[in-house]
Amino acid sequence: MGSNTSELTAATTLAVSGRSRDPHVVNPPVYRASTHLYADCAALREGPRTNEDGRFFYGRRGSPTQWALSDALTALEPGAHGTVLYPSGVAAIAGSLMAVCRPGDVLLVTDNAYDPSRSMAKGLFKRLGVEARFFDPLDLAAYDGLFCERTRAVWLENPGSLSMEVCDIPALTRIAREKGAVSLIDNTWATALGFPALERGCDISVQALTKHVGGHSDLMMGSASAGERWYRKLRQTAQELGQVVSPDDAALALRGLRTMQLRLEKSTASALAIAEWLSNRSEVAHVLCPILPGAPGHDLWRRDFTGGCGLFSFVLKDRDDAARCRLIDALDLFGIGYSWGGFESLALPIDIAPIRDRMAWPRPEWQAGEDCAIRLSIGLEDPHDLIADLTQALAAMDHA
Repeated sequence: MGSNTSELTAATTLAVSGRSRDPHVVNPPVYRASTHLYADCAALREGPRTNEDGRFFYGRRGSPTQWALSDALTALEPGAHGTVLYPSGVAAIAGSLMAVCRPGDVLLVTDNAYDPSRSMAKGLFKRLGVEARFFDPLDLAAYDGLFCERTRAVWLENPGSLSMEVCDIPALTRIAREKGAVSLIDNTWATALGFPALERGCDISVQALTKHVGGHSDLMMGSASAGERWYRKLRQTAQELGQVVSPDDAALALRGLRTMQLRLEKSTASALAIAEWLSNRSEVAHVLCPILPGAPGHDLWRRDFTGGCGLFSFVLKDRDDAARCRLIDALDLFGIGYSWGGFESLALPIDIAPIRDRMAWPRPEWQAGEDCAIRLSIGLEDPHDLIADLTQALAAMDHA
């Protein structure tokens, strides 16, 4: 497209970025090709001298289908020079950290990170000679004190996985920058539409495209977007690891991207209505939803975010796991399963204490018995129907 996407609104950018260069079709064709052919030996020898999207070389470096998706994602992330695609969100996390960290480095990891990120820091990166140190992202003084001459990178997530704390990303990244460390963030919850991570101080923004970008629970993919310096490192490392995504999945992700803003707006509005309703239920002790006025982290969310999504948690009052399971099992419209960001609503029992090192759970200011939590992913169903389903499930919870 001829327009400069930096001058367009997000809605328009979603519609025009990554479109086909062929004037006869809207969407780029799906290029299923492992082998790219050259006209002659001179062209063959010229191939290795350039390493950019848009230049045919070999299928592992992608083709117009994958390049179109990368271009569209880059256009959505202010400050990004390029985007690298990975076969899953976890692969994007691993690939990004491997592009930054070296043996002997210290990696600071937010204590409320996605569990596979935590496991990776304690497992894979420990084996690679990288020392992981976990920190409470709400305690800036303690965080500042963890840096040393070996600290190479900081892994962030906002809001925190499961417990939904909102941290001060501009302050955390400013400290990291002053200490000479690289800031990476898992930005799947809000996407670049709701949280422009590079503008807020992060160096690399990672997403599980499996979630909101795909939007239909039918693909696995991840991405990492960055300015030119770190994009080059991400690209080099991904190619050295042989990371590549299916062109068919790239086409699905590109299709999902077109409606992502509409789906996010719908699921966010529904989540807010359901969170408000839950906050008035006697069976509920706490609603952990940053978009809900009065909820923990709401003020920072209003300051730093321009959008949200349908994912949040709530804590039952004086109930145990058996009661929680009765509630979830009684739901009709909510599926029981991992992941989120699809068109369907999901409910999941979550146990937070076992995956925290620095942050207390339940929170110190809460009463005894307020630790039994459920995570909801709100989809595209009518919120009134979802509230009715939750109503009958809450009633069933106390009937063993």
